[in-house]
Amino acid sequence: MAEERPARPSDIARAALEAARAASASRPQPTRRRIAGPRRRWTGPGPGADDPQTLGSLVDSLISQQDWTARTKVGSVFGRWDALVGADIAAHCRPESLSEGELLVIAESTAWATQLRLLAPSILGRLRAGVGGDVVTRLRVVGPTAPSWKKGPRTVRGRGPRDTYG
Repeated sequence: MAEERPARPSDIARAALEAARAASASRPQPTRRRIAGPRRRWTGPGPGADDPQTLGSLVDSLISQQDWTARTKVGSVFGRWDALVGADIAAHCRPESLSEGELLVIAESTAWATQLRLLAPSILGRLRAGVGGDVVTRLRVVGPTAPSWKKGPRTVRGRGPRDTYG
């Protein structure tokens, strides 16, 4: 006769696992609805395209998609003038126009215009580093404009109002 040996704990656990598998297989499975569109995949530990993005990265991607890079570089020369040239220089001059790589800068006095002409290579270097080398290639500095003495449609050539004082 065969001797029956006592049940071991591993045999009990194995029998319980088989019973649970059988009960799970006999239960009705829920139906899956097919969702239109691409199937979501795990993107890994880094941020994915469907994760929340910062506003700066969204604007940068919009600029590159719409090919607005040249316009934004020109706009950044005017918008970031203080940061690009420094607060001390920006306090005494302002950019007026930018066409074909030439930036027109108006100084507050003729002395500052002379100083800015001397500083033009270093200002161009700062602009190239901050915005890009192809945006501003030349710098034209002008002083303030003198008031016009012309009053009315007709004028007489000469020294202006000074010629009547003496």
